[in-house]
Amino acid sequence: MTADAKKKMPITDAELIRLANQAKEMAYAPYSRFHVGAALIDDQDRVFTGCNIENASYGATNCAERTAIFKAVSEGARQIRKLAVVCDQETPCVPCGICRQIIAEFAAADFELLAADPSGHFKRYSQEALLPDAFVLPTKP
Repeated sequence: MTADAKKKMPITDAELIRLANQAKEMAYAPYSRFHVGAALIDDQDRVFTGCNIENASYGATNCAERTAIFKAVSEGARQIRKLAVVCDQETPCVPCGICRQIIAEFAAADFELLAADPSGHFKRYSQEALLPDAFVLPTKP
């Protein structure tokens, strides 16, 4: 087997959406009953997943996108190349405003969001399309 044959195959959009759908099944949503899953690929081709985690104090609730991003950052990721989001609704699921701001902080220049429905149909968004003129510091640490 050649060295090239041993290289990890890039994850497909469909696979990333499938992983987000799997993560959705782990959601803790006893109040809204609205389950959301996310899966991302960082700039090192690592995959991280997350689900929404609700709390009786609604402000303490965490979205699936942030769960996945925070997991990635806690493991050393600093740039996200692609993020898939899936929820219970029949139309593609897009991140809330807070998640869009977090995405802007960690999005790679070529970032793509795959906003999907449970059957795998999705819309593709750039970071700029999600949050035009996002608040970011002139220089990131």
